[in-house]
Amino acid sequence: MRGFFTSYKGVNQRFEQSIEWNRINGYYEIDLPQSTYSIYAMGDSHIGGVENLDKIFKNARNENAAAVVMVGDLTTGHKEDYDLFSDHLPLKDSLMYFAMVGNHDLYFDGWKSFYSIFGSSTYYFVVNTSDSRDLHICLDTGDATLGEKQFDWFKKLLETKRKSYRHCFVFTHNNLFRLRPTSSTNPIVEEIHILLDLFLKHNVSIVVTGHDHKRNTAILGKTTHIIMDALQDINDRASYLKISINGINVDYSFEEL
Repeated sequence: MRGFFTSYKGVNQRFEQSIEWNRINGYYEIDLPQSTYSIYAMGDSHIGGVENLDKIFKNARNENAAAVVMVGDLTTGHKEDYDLFSDHLPLKDSLMYFAMVGNHDLYFDGWKSFYSIFGSSTYYFVVNTSDSRDLHICLDTGDATLGEKQFDWFKKLLETKRKSYRHCFVFTHNNLFRLRPTSSTNPIVEEIHILLDLFLKHNVSIVVTGHDHKRNTAILGKTTHIIMDALQDINDRASYLKISINGINVDYSFEEL
């Protein structure tokens, strides 16, 4: 259940469109001359104001971040919100960015607007450094589930590609661990168990999510699960996540705005 508003297309249909988009456009690779880099992540801007959105893009450019990853609930689903968000996106030749849908992005037929601006919501990108390669996987959990087709894609991706990379990071909207009661987008318990097992089996370094608007971290095995604060301007604890990769070492910090 996504909420109280009709959404356009289900997760399996969005996945098929996303994979077709990937087939046509390919998967991004970011080539860096150095061995260290950072990824900025944010979510839940629920755009009304754009002050915090502009700040994270400015900080990412000033600090030479490899990319900004946006894990959903970027808008309320209204086309005018998407148009405003799009107007504040940086040029990709100045800063790479990657986006996934959240449940709010799907309200009011929002998938149409998301797809027209960002394209795929299920994909991966690779960061190539001077001494290694890292895999970053972005998943669509706008419906609180991967769905059968996306889950099979994700499982196969881990089985066939994970060993070729040093670190593996997963980004998605819906958090696996509930911090507050909610009537919508509750994850499927059986799916959570299988995903946690996959993360452990394939040595996923960090899983980054949003949705709950409340910062939290948990460590299961070698995987750190992070829920971010909401970036929205009205949040008095608005922040974004900075992931720092330095060789085999991975660190993170919450950067308050």
